[in-house]
Amino acid sequence: MLGSAISTESDTVESETVSTESPSALSEEEVFEVLSHRRRRYALHYLVESGETELGDLAEHVAAWENDKRIEDLSTGERKRVYCALQQSHLPKMDTAGVVEFDKRRGTIDPSDAVEDLDIYMDVVRGDEIPWSKYYVGLSAVAAALVGALWVGAYPFSLLSDTAWAAFLTTMFGVSALVHHYHAREMKLGAGETPPETDRE
Repeated sequence: MLGSAISTESDTVESETVSTESPSALSEEEVFEVLSHRRRRYALHYLVESGETELGDLAEHVAAWENDKRIEDLSTGERKRVYCALQQSHLPKMDTAGVVEFDKRRGTIDPSDAVEDLDIYMDVVRGDEIPWSKYYVGLSAVAAALVGALWVGAYPFSLLSDTAWAAFLTTMFGVSALVHHYHAREMKLGAGETPPETDRE
């Protein structure tokens, strides 16, 4: 993700888009800036999943996720607040960064080619969970302690053969990797019906 281009705001008679061009690639700074606000993350999730959409549909889904409600249960005020914020602030910022193409006059938003090439994962950790990085550090420490016990022939570890313990360690890391892979897929923006954050709250 190298290189970026910032476009100036331009409302033309033909399309009235916020910016005239989108960069072919996004810098890390631009990606982090877009992802720094939850409302933009929700919007990006819906756009990656659904493709080009209208502002009204996008606002309804974002409002529903924010308020933890079904779309039909949203109040007029809840819809309007999100609609106005997306239209006036978030979508212009996302367009300028090259993440989306926002057509003001038509009220349509389309994810750019650059963002479709991104794999964006959210590392959401609840209070009763530990990050995967710390999990693997702990798992490695357990494996190292086990190898040390086998090296000195400590009881009861010496009751099993080295081959059996090697198979156990391989299985332990293999299962952990599979679970981590599944977890990562679930935490990818645009991979499911709802954003990763809403599933973890």
